Amino acid sequence: MGQVVATAERVVRAPADRVRSGLADYTGARREALPEQFSDYRVEAGGQGAGTRVAWRFAATSKRVREQLVEVSQPDADTLVERDTRSSMVTTWTVHPTDAGSTTVRVRTTWDGASGVGGFFERTFAPRGLRRVHEDLLGRLERQLGPAA
Repeated sequence: MGQVVATAERVVRAPADRVRSGLADYTGARREALPEQFSDYRVEAGGQGAGTRVAWRFAATSKRVREQLVEVSQPDADTLVERDTRSSMVTTWTVHPTDAGSTTVRVRTTWDGASGVGGFFERTFAPRGLRRVHEDLLGRLERQLGPAA
């Protein structure tokens, strides 16, 4: 069994404070930015940043669907950590202001992968698919928070 890592990065054309707020807003901006891979979304506690508990179904593929219950922490102002209480999956969002009112957002998801042949395929293909999902979510968030927002 090895750790699987999926990463994505995007420069979002919105100020860092607006991006931080949008990422941490599980009752509004985040819910609205979720791609179709997410369903049955519900906030169970909180709704703004640290202390939030949110649940959803995540369909990596039509046959690989996970029920996730995520607890959110915020170790510092620029970092949001989502830990799935039902698996080893951890997603870390970091926000870095850039020049001209834009923001670089990095997302890194890790989990303990399967062993054997299944694990090989998981380590090979899952990070690419999850990167596409994260890039889609960030694009949707940018459309919500960007200059026209």
